[in-house]
Amino acid sequence: MTNLDWHGDTHADLGILDRAPESVGIDLAAVRRYRQGRVRAEMAARGIDAVILSDSVNIRYATGTRNMQVFSSRNAPSRYLVLTADRSILFEFTGCEHLALGYETVDEVRSASTASFVAAGPDISMREKSWAREMASLLAELVGVGATVGVERLNAGVVLALSAEGVLLVDAQEPVEMARSIKSVEEVKCIRASLRATEFAVAKLCEALRPGITETALWSVMHQAVIAQNGDYCETRLLSAGGRTNPWFQEATHHVIGENVLVALDTDVVGCHGYYSDFSRTFHSGPGHPTSEQRTLYKLAYEQVHHNMNILRPGLTFREYADEAWNIPARYFNNRYYLSAHGNGMTGEYPYLYHHGDFPEAGYDGELSPGMTICVESFIGADGGGEGVKLEQQVLITETGAELLSEFPFEDDLLR
Repeated sequence: MTNLDWHGDTHADLGILDRAPESVGIDLAAVRRYRQGRVRAEMAARGIDAVILSDSVNIRYATGTRNMQVFSSRNAPSRYLVLTADRSILFEFTGCEHLALGYETVDEVRSASTASFVAAGPDISMREKSWAREMASLLAELVGVGATVGVERLNAGVVLALSAEGVLLVDAQEPVEMARSIKSVEEVKCIRASLRATEFAVAKLCEALRPGITETALWSVMHQAVIAQNGDYCETRLLSAGGRTNPWFQEATHHVIGENVLVALDTDVVGCHGYYSDFSRTFHSGPGHPTSEQRTLYKLAYEQVHHNMNILRPGLTFREYADEAWNIPARYFNNRYYLSAHGNGMTGEYPYLYHHGDFPEAGYDGELSPGMTICVESFIGADGGGEGVKLEQQVLITETGAELLSEFPFEDDLLR
């Protein structure tokens, strides 16, 4: 097992700003073929004859194509994929059909018909019924009448109209999530490339961190560096300072960062090749040294993350993980992060691993398998306390244990 307790002296010592990008030597065609094969295998295992995918991340997973991901995610269906055991038809947004040409994972590109209220206005019901009739006709041609069809992220009217056409509908989330959960060797190369780019971006953020800068200005440094390296976008803007670090989930505002406060960050970057780079760090703004309370919070979060990384292994059930995971001290339990760990790929994904105290109500069982990438979480902040610390590491489940993927170092001054 890789030594998961390693940390560098300072982020500058890692030479993050001087490292070469890791995007070379990746067989992206092999990545695309593997992923599409995974979806088809999971469909077959559940007796699903076709899926209609409208989630932009799932379309990219199944084909490798990318187009206006945020826009199309909230305007569905405006771009969608019909996938069967032997056909892949991408319905591309009007005027964008050329973007998917040349992909071996797309057999045919057609123009999408947008069935949303903003596109159809008061005629939305008619548009949805027309969309459903055309789709039902295509499905009958591809997989026959009475076939089982998986759907996800479609608006309610479209789903009802499809059902009225006699299409047997099931939820496509399970086969797609299970497909995404196991990464190939080439996919892991993509994840490493995304992480290296995001670590570079966080290093640039550290260079800019000083008392007097606003949270939004600081967060924008990371975002700019991510985009400049051909990353896609940041799913959240989770950066906060001082008393705004506790409780967690306060997104960046124009709040001015003060002296000698904690500054906490969760990257949540959909980065290079569309892969999620998800690690968290907490810094000290200076110019002085951290207080004993700040160090206590940091060391507890560090202990939680590393304890939980070191119990990860193939074959470990989610229930066993909850039983073996680090026990959060009572004074910090109310403000705990809502998960202990979670799957990670092109976004956050299956599985969710819950704290021992939350498992009876929220948890479900399953098993860790080689090829899963997992993010191990910690937030330590007392209920009613002043500041909090957010830390997170990204690892790969291997045949023998877990391998550290995220390399951005921890803060020695906060670990003393």
